[in-house]
Amino acid sequence: MALARESLREVICHKRELTRAPQSGILGLRAGAFVSLHLKGKLRGCIGIVEPIATLGETIARCAVSAASEDPRFLPLGPEEVEDVEIEVSVLSAAAPIAAEDVVVGVHGLLLERGSQRGLLLPQVAVGHGLDRQRFLEETCRKAGIAVDAWKSKETRILAFTCEVVGPEP
Repeated sequence: MALARESLREVICHKRELTRAPQSGILGLRAGAFVSLHLKGKLRGCIGIVEPIATLGETIARCAVSAASEDPRFLPLGPEEVEDVEIEVSVLSAAAPIAAEDVVVGVHGLLLERGSQRGLLLPQVAVGHGLDRQRFLEETCRKAGIAVDAWKSKETRILAFTCEVVGPEP
């Protein structure tokens, strides 16, 4: 997506602050989104905002820069990598409670909450790793830092959302 790449260029290559994101059309709507960066087929960063607290344009711009510079799993993206990174944007629907047996792999993303612990996996993660429903729930628990079978407990909230995926775009 052009907005994500331009945000990376501005901040990483030119060392400028993010400018105001476009506010027209779909980019002016409030929505959660994740930006995933891949380099040579491997994940290089992924950051998102679940709640629709800003416009989609602002969320994409912020998440692109955060994925490139703040994902603790990776070193920050260098200026020489900006043009080669593949960008995938996942626009999230509102998350809603769902019963474990109603989760559809490849359709739903999951957000599990237990106390202050939260874990989220996008629908394409389950598909890309060949997860079945139970393993998808378990891996989302793992991401939340809770026991892998915590999804069976009434203290754990299971929320589902869908994604409109744009990209990857080289």
